[in-house]
Amino acid sequence: MKTEAKNTDIDRDITSIMGFLVVSGMGSPTTESVTVTHDTLTVELSDGRSLSVPFAWFPHLVHATATERRSWRLIGRGRGIHWEKLDEDISIDGLMAGNASGESQASFKKWLTSRQSIRTGRASPRASARQR
Repeated sequence: MKTEAKNTDIDRDITSIMGFLVVSGMGSPTTESVTVTHDTLTVELSDGRSLSVPFAWFPHLVHATATERRSWRLIGRGRGIHWEKLDEDISIDGLMAGNASGESQASFKKWLTSRQSIRTGRASPRASARQR
């Protein structure tokens, strides 16, 4: 019995180590270039692959202007893409796994309300209530 427990512990330790390696993205390709069209994000990777995903996967990009969509920068040594004005970060590992945005509806609605307030120059209802 004790031997089984030790093997189980070792297996658990190896799994933890392997999980860390996968999460950290060691050995994974990095971004070489990013192309943004009117409805698609395309990423060219260092291993020769191209990934194209629709903006529908990322609501912040759907609600952005063309100028805002083009205003991105690589982060994490090419492991992610960041849009400062849109408060959007997309990981290359997430794209490779086929993951769309994991943002909650509540968070997105809050972002969208804030964005609309900035565009119209009016305070959001929540901000107006705080001012009273």
